[in-house]
Amino acid sequence: MLREIIREPAAEFLGTFILMIFGCGVNCQVVLSSNNAEYVSITLGWGAAVACGVWVSGGISGGHINPAVTIGFATMRDFPWRKVPAFVFAQILGAFVAAAVIYGNYMGAIDVYEAGARTVTGNTATAGLFGTYPLAYVTNIRAFFDEFLGTAILLIIVCAVTDNNNGPPPPGLVPLVLFFAIVAIGSALGMQTGYAINPARDFGPRLFTAMAGYGREVFNFRHQYWLWCPIIAPICGAIGIFLTLSQRCHAYISTSRYLRLRSLTLLGMRVPP
Repeated sequence: MLREIIREPAAEFLGTFILMIFGCGVNCQVVLSSNNAEYVSITLGWGAAVACGVWVSGGISGGHINPAVTIGFATMRDFPWRKVPAFVFAQILGAFVAAAVIYGNYMGAIDVYEAGARTVTGNTATAGLFGTYPLAYVTNIRAFFDEFLGTAILLIIVCAVTDNNNGPPPPGLVPLVLFFAIVAIGSALGMQTGYAINPARDFGPRLFTAMAGYGREVFNFRHQYWLWCPIIAPICGAIGIFLTLSQRCHAYISTSRYLRLRSLTLLGMRVPP
């Protein structure tokens, strides 16, 4: 009984852990090597991170690895709300543990890079290796829209590849589609905010950095930026897209059924119930 209860949350934990091991890891490797790598390394690394995370957990839990996806599915699909708290907690915990592992792995490099300090802002700040922080010129309103837009696009693609009426790819190829989606989102929309598009991806590592010496500034930054932009904006983007697509699909199905019934009536055929 216990095994059945924890099976799906455990898969979400592991999938999110894999996501953040690769994601935070590529951030550290690019920045701490004095930017010897390029931004394309980050987009490719995060794309592979999402694909691997979904591959690891997809067969058991559906491979959400993102609270915005979980809440979106619960809002407009058949995913039960009673599972949402366990899924979201597992996702945040997986991201937290992965951030701790990567921090331990790169601690020496972080010490060298910022001379032993643990800073959130500045030219050598390293908090952004784990959480997401906007560029200086990006206002909170613009950052909110950026995260809303990126998540909305991601959820459009997620809906497309999981809709049986849309000719989806085989289940084993869904992570590959998501790889290209994340690379595209990061390449087109990632510069200004770091494209969190996943509340767990930001909150878990941010909580760890607060405990690892970066202090309260990670939460006090820009009047609770952490809440509005990496958490609320992605959830709003996910719910907004699910509501929009649900209405569009309902209208399409209703119109298709009307045209079918009308054609059968004109042909003198019996209309099925």
